[in-house]
Amino acid sequence: MTTAWTADHVGSLAPDAASLTAARKLRGKWSGTGIHDSALWGLCQGSGSRPYQTIVDLSGPAYKCTCPSRKFPCKHALSLLLSWSAGDVRTADTVADFAADWLAGRAARAEKQAAPEAKPARGAGSAADQRRARVTAGLADLDIWLTDQVRTGLAQSDRSIRAFETVAARMVDAQAPGIAATLRQLPLATTHSEWPRPLLREYARLHLLTAAHARLDTLSPGLRASVRTHIGYPTPADTVRAEPAVRDHWLVLGSRITTEDGLYTRRVWLRGRTSGRWALLVDHHYGSPAFPNDTPAPGFQVDANLHFYPSATPLRALWGERHEDIPEPFTTIPLCTAGSPDRNGTISAALAEQARALGADPFLRSWPVLLAEVVPVRGEKGWYIVESGGDALPVSTTEGEPWRLLGLSGGHPVTVIGEWTVDGLVPVAALAAGTMVDVGVAQGNPMPIRRGVEDSASAELISAALVGTARRQADLSGLASPVAAATTALTGDRAAVLLESIALQDCFARGGVSATSAERSETAADDERQLLPIAAGVRLTHLLADNSPFLDEWFALAGPRDFRAPDGMVSGLLDRAKALASHREPLLRLAGARGRWLAAQHPGWKSLVRAAAEDESVWSHGRAAERRSWLSQLRQRDAAAARAALAASWGTESGPGKAELLAVLADGLSLDDEALLETALDDRRAEVRRLAADLLGRLPDSAFARRMAGRAAAWLSLGSRPVRPQLVTTGPGVLDAAARRDGVGDSFGYTAYRADGAPDLSTEWLHRVVAATPLRHWERLLGPAEEAVRVPMAEGMRGPMIAGWSDAALAQRNPDWARALFGAVSGADARDADTDKLRELFALQPEADQVRYLRGLDSSWLAEIESMLRAMPHPWPGPMAEHVLRLLTERAQLCADRPGAPSLVPGSYRTLFRAASAHFPVAVAGMVSGIARRCADPYWEQAFDQLAHDLIDRKTMLEELQ
Repeated sequence: MTTAWTADHVGSLAPDAASLTAARKLRGKWSGTGIHDSALWGLCQGSGSRPYQTIVDLSGPAYKCTCPSRKFPCKHALSLLLSWSAGDVRTADTVADFAADWLAGRAARAEKQAAPEAKPARGAGSAADQRRARVTAGLADLDIWLTDQVRTGLAQSDRSIRAFETVAARMVDAQAPGIAATLRQLPLATTHSEWPRPLLREYARLHLLTAAHARLDTLSPGLRASVRTHIGYPTPADTVRAEPAVRDHWLVLGSRITTEDGLYTRRVWLRGRTSGRWALLVDHHYGSPAFPNDTPAPGFQVDANLHFYPSATPLRALWGERHEDIPEPFTTIPLCTAGSPDRNGTISAALAEQARALGADPFLRSWPVLLAEVVPVRGEKGWYIVESGGDALPVSTTEGEPWRLLGLSGGHPVTVIGEWTVDGLVPVAALAAGTMVDVGVAQGNPMPIRRGVEDSASAELISAALVGTARRQADLSGLASPVAAATTALTGDRAAVLLESIALQDCFARGGVSATSAERSETAADDERQLLPIAAGVRLTHLLADNSPFLDEWFALAGPRDFRAPDGMVSGLLDRAKALASHREPLLRLAGARGRWLAAQHPGWKSLVRAAAEDESVWSHGRAAERRSWLSQLRQRDAAAARAALAASWGTESGPGKAELLAVLADGLSLDDEALLETALDDRRAEVRRLAADLLGRLPDSAFARRMAGRAAAWLSLGSRPVRPQLVTTGPGVLDAAARRDGVGDSFGYTAYRADGAPDLSTEWLHRVVAATPLRHWERLLGPAEEAVRVPMAEGMRGPMIAGWSDAALAQRNPDWARALFGAVSGADARDADTDKLRELFALQPEADQVRYLRGLDSSWLAEIESMLRAMPHPWPGPMAEHVLRLLTERAQLCADRPGAPSLVPGSYRTLFRAASAHFPVAVAGMVSGIARRCADPYWEQAFDQLAHDLIDRKTMLEELQ
């Protein structure tokens, strides 16, 4: 029996992340599964009456499923493989009938392909000759255009997109797509100030290719194949597989996906464990990144044959025969191999290897390199990769700065895999702590035309090309001695000689690169906290990318466990922390010491740096955000110490941050804070005074509350009517100084109370006094809350009284008053009620009361139910979830009876479904799936299916954090 694949290997087969996520949601939907030899099969219950038949031939692998998906493998095949990986599939004595039929047909086709009938090629030679003639004619036209550009001068040449596109179109007609692709990238090379150097270098490369093609038959077989490849001649896969096979344990080191004009390209770098030989796999797919799944994920190795494309420097390859079914993970990369007994992985060895490759194929743009035990460094002069001895290589930042690599390293040595280019090293992946990590910075972007480093020897040639060789002859004496000696043999047109001289100088400079020097930076501090599980880290990356509504639940569960993020995630967490203020603190906590070290070096992340909680110097010298964070953490540990620290510095505090510091006292507020808050009532800043008044209003036993109760007693009474007395007010008249100090008369810029079209300040003052008066004052005067809210009142009083009592109930956290006020406001006055205030009152009530109220509403009240559900604790109680499902099911049934009714389509309840997916208890996923299968309307079925998938996804998310 075939050994079960790992979940990571199964994940590497997924055509995209969405398919893998969907596959995980299908857990528990399988029946009739089995495995026999290399055949794996099962039945998955979908939305229809008949389950999908899913088959996997593990020897391919190859997939068959009766679902309508066009992805290979589909989510059902991935889910079946995951179930097998988890041990949920039993061995069977025979293959199921539906699987046996497909497997037999597949075997028959394989036998037929193994012995194809020999068919004589018709006109193969003439077709090849015709193509070569077209390419030759096209390249001749190109060479005339190139020399004309240099002859007349680059400075006055037409460098517009249209000009390059015209020449590129001619190359397409000439069947030279490689040349056309280069020409279409040249407009981007002319957008920066140093455009002459890369443009002239590319012109020289194209001129050299035209010259090489003209004498193609005189070149060595390897160089001839390279020239043909660079120009764009196709190399059939059958021709490649006819090349000798190279067997090794191939380590998958890194991959990169780029897209241009809808064409997705995947490049995967391999290295032979025994031979030390490099290989590059290149796949293309138009419209989506649905690449073949025959390549393991980075970090795995496979014993297999590779067939290399003919070339002077064979690098690109195709898979051949596999000698093992299941890739194995690796944790080390051998540096001493049979192909190179000397130690590899050094800068000198990497440069020597790329120099040999460039000598064999001068048209190469890049070459893979392996650098062991090196440290990425960001200095004043740019980015470098530094060895222990101080030797360094520059890092290319054309496509972005490698912050992820720096975060992964933390100043400690790592093994870096990248490509050496004319701009410097382009990092692709890194091996740290035995794990391969993608550190590329430009996933998705096409490969750019690189500028290259400044070469003083070619400055004279660039100047001559800008003016034009028709006006100025280039002085070649300033070139490097070997290049100058070689140019003496160049004859003919001045423009052609200049291009050939540039090509020689460029090849010499690239092949003769030597290491520079740089100093290592300080290392990041160690973080001894528990590492975030790998699956949970991957999940968090996806949640952050989508700004998922599940993030709150993820952080709530992960927070108490105090995980630290893997080092490779730190840069991504800091990037999201900068953008997502609501999740900033938990993200920074996850990033930990490594995050603080990395943020301190990034200009855009420096503001995120938080000093350690135990560093007392933060309070006296820290930035505003650091001081607020420090005081908040101290308040949680020692409320008295935090209060004392703020009181000691209160007289010297200034600016808008003063109110933010005072707001820290809201956590653990008590009468011990009263003295400081009374002092704050005398502050110059209005926002500080208002905040102090709000906080004092939450303390019913404070002197502030007693003063407010005194004002309420003076302003309000039950009147003089002997029967059904009314609550009346005499009004404050003119506010005294004490009332103004307590914030009664503060201006808020807007008042909801109007009299004769003008602001009614007296009613506003009444509202503020009632809001700050202890609720027990009203209980003594008017009775319990249920009775007090129904007391008759004079005209115009009920609004400010109910609003004031609502504010008081929320500030004093009184559930009895919240229940009474919610009942009063949600009745006759519901249309005029503040929905947010009503929801806050509902949130104060006991959970049993909340559920009882909402379960009393039918499906015609779904909008109000949805509004009030926001106030319920997460997750929603099971009975409440069942009630919501029952109401939605009623809507679905009505929709089936009355198809097309606008108010009955599931889109009308989109926000409720979205809230349910985030707050339903995950245990009801099975119930939701059952409802989906019973739905007569396909759109409602899809909505319930999506809800069930989301709940299963959340369940998996919670399990990953256990």
